[in-house]
Amino acid sequence: MRVRLHRVLYILFFCGSLSILTACGSDQPAQGQTPPGQRGQRGRGGAPEVTVRTARVQRISIQRQVDLSGTLASLDQVRVSSEVAGVVASANFELGQEVQAGQVLVQLDTRELELALARAESALRQTEAQLGIDGRSNAMPADEEIATVRTAIANRDDARAQHKRAQELLSKGVLPRAEFDTTETRVKVTEAALQAALEEVRALKASLQDRRAAYDLARKKLNDATIRAPVSGAIADRLVQRGEFIRENTQVATIVQLNPLKLQTAVQERHANVIRPNLTARFRVEPFPDELFTGRIAHISPSVNQANRTFPVEILVDNPQRRLKPGFFAKGVILTDMDENVMAVPQEALSILAGVSSVFVIQDDGTVRQQNVTLGVQEGNYYEVLDGLQGNELLAASNLTEIVTGTRVSISSGNENLPADNRPAVQPDRGRGQGRNGTAEGGRE
Repeated sequence: MRVRLHRVLYILFFCGSLSILTACGSDQPAQGQTPPGQRGQRGRGGAPEVTVRTARVQRISIQRQVDLSGTLASLDQVRVSSEVAGVVASANFELGQEVQAGQVLVQLDTRELELALARAESALRQTEAQLGIDGRSNAMPADEEIATVRTAIANRDDARAQHKRAQELLSKGVLPRAEFDTTETRVKVTEAALQAALEEVRALKASLQDRRAAYDLARKKLNDATIRAPVSGAIADRLVQRGEFIRENTQVATIVQLNPLKLQTAVQERHANVIRPNLTARFRVEPFPDELFTGRIAHISPSVNQANRTFPVEILVDNPQRRLKPGFFAKGVILTDMDENVMAVPQEALSILAGVSSVFVIQDDGTVRQQNVTLGVQEGNYYEVLDGLQGNELLAASNLTEIVTGTRVSISSGNENLPADNRPAVQPDRGRGQGRNGTAEGGRE
């Protein structure tokens, strides 16, 4: 009896398990059936249509640009040095202070220099006195106007006159021959004295030039004891202290010009045909990330660096408020040409998968066709289309993840008026594509 009861329970357990398995298997659809509640292929076989907004291919203007990165530098940077040796009496400047051209920076002690100037002036005045020159005039007198030369000329003329009279008396026989020879000798002596006087005067004149040069040099050294700013700018280095002894050619300060500055950059050689003087450049610097600075191309190198295939370019940047500093790293673009009537599509109509850009073209029969496109640069909410479209297509601009080629769509009431905050299902790859002038399509400065 107990055995039969066990068999009955076993049979009942087996039948219950079989019923449960059968019930579970009944939910699976038969082969070729469509599961309840699940749509079939989009737009096919009577399946519901996908509602989309639309957008037309547009014609826009695009500003072509070339990427740049470089360093700001001072247009004029001067290392101020001392031309004379001496003790620093005063240093009238501080680090970062703005100075004007001609402003006194350092004053050296001038006592020794004043004594040297007085000594040079004394020697000069002595030579001028020997030449009969007034110290107030720098005019050099003629040799015949100098007293020693005039005296020698007078003696020679007198000796010649006496010799002539002696010659007449000798011819009449009233003058001894010895006296005649004496007059002749005196003529020769006076002529030699005149020649010596002329040579002495010429030597004095040469000495005068040397004394004048020595005096001017001593006066210059005295003036050089006052060290002035050669250009206007800001003090970048202060290298001397009061009471310090400095030698000749010792640097005392560095002055950098802050307005304007120059942006030094290098442009790839493939852009050489579009880079020209006076083009506008826009850039940003790290200390002011939200502010856009502008400049204009001033200088372009005529040669290309063979190592990196770039050519140097210098951009002048106005800096009236002194916000930019030499050494700042700058990154931006050079604006080249403005292209009109460029074919473009809105960002909302783009779908990018695995780096491949595409749009969905709405055809006349109400279905869509996925079309690959080649993108250029971005201008606002639009992307330039370089290849893949004719220019008159109507594009789907919403619900892009729900459609494929052949999907039937219906146009929403928005009808080409897209909301500003609508975005594509897959955001465009901003590192893909290069514009005509080399700017990546990921946006512009």
